[in-house]
Amino acid sequence: MTHRVGLGILLLVFVAGCGVTPDDAVDLDDASSDDRPSEDVAPDADAAPDALVDVPRDRPTDALVDVPRDRPDAAADRPDASADRPVPSDGGCPPEMALVQGRVCVDRWEAHLEARDMDGGVSAWSPYTNPGSRWVRAVSTEGEVPQGYITGAQSRDACRNAGKRLCALPDWLAACRGPTSQIYPYGNTYVRRRCNEGRTPHPVVQFYGTSVGVFTFERMNNPGINQQPDSLARAGAFTGCVSPDGLADMVGNLHEWIDDPAGTFKGGFYADAEINGRGCLYTTTAHSFDYRDYSTGFRCCADPR
Repeated sequence: MTHRVGLGILLLVFVAGCGVTPDDAVDLDDASSDDRPSEDVAPDADAAPDALVDVPRDRPTDALVDVPRDRPDAAADRPDASADRPVPSDGGCPPEMALVQGRVCVDRWEAHLEARDMDGGVSAWSPYTNPGSRWVRAVSTEGEVPQGYITGAQSRDACRNAGKRLCALPDWLAACRGPTSQIYPYGNTYVRRRCNEGRTPHPVVQFYGTSVGVFTFERMNNPGINQQPDSLARAGAFTGCVSPDGLADMVGNLHEWIDDPAGTFKGGFYADAEINGRGCLYTTTAHSFDYRDYSTGFRCCADPR
C-alpha cells in the first residue's frame, strides 16, 4: 500500500524522540508542492575525501546545487550511447546488469553519473550535486557512490543516454522480490541493518542541528547531507542486501525512481525503508517526477539482446 506522510507528522516524530523518518513527508504547511521532503540515504564511511563537496550548513542550495565544474550545459552533439554500451554477457545482458526472470536486464548497482566535459569527453560527475541541464549518462559500478539529488526526469534521460531505460514498476518489483516474490531482497523475514536503512538520527536534523525549518527543498538538497558518516553507502557495500538475481541495495541506501511520469520511487533509503511499506513494497508517490533531494536515486533496465 502507498502512503503519504505530512511534515506535521514528521515533526511530531522528531519531538517524540522516535528515530523513524517518513519517506514521503510531503504536505509542508509553508511550502509549495515542489518543496517536499523525502527519505534519506545511508552514508558511506569509506567515501574518498577527494569526492566530497565542502558546503556550509547555513546556506540553502542556491550555491550548492551547482558545484563549480568545467561542465557545459546540455550539448547539441551527444555521443552515441549504444557505442559505449558494454558487450552483452550471458543471458543477453551487459556485464553490469543481471537477467531477471528471463525477460529484463536490470542494473546490479544503483547508478552514478558521467557528464559531458567542455572538450567533448565524458568524466565522473559528483554524486552529491544535481547535474542541472548537463548531458549525463547512467553508470552502474560496484563500489562507487551512487547519485542522489536527482529527479525522475533526469534519471530517465541518464538511462536513455546509456542505451537503457528507467525501470518500469513490474521490472523493478521482479528484480527486488525474486522468483518467489519475497518481501525483502534477502527473504521474507526482516533483518535489521542487512540493508542500508534505519539510520538515526535523521540525517537532515543531524546536519543542521535542528528539526525546525530544515525540511525545505533548498535545505534538503545540501550536498553535505549525504557526506555525513553512516549515511549514503557505496554501491554494494551492504553485502547481505542482495536479491536472488544478484542485485544490490534495492531496499535502502537511496530511493529509486521508476518510470512513472506522475512520480514514484521505490525501496526506501538509508534512514527509512518501512514507513511507506515493507522492503520491496515500499512506495512513495507524493512527489512529482521533477522532485529531488538527497535521498533520490535510480537504476536502469534494458531489454535483453
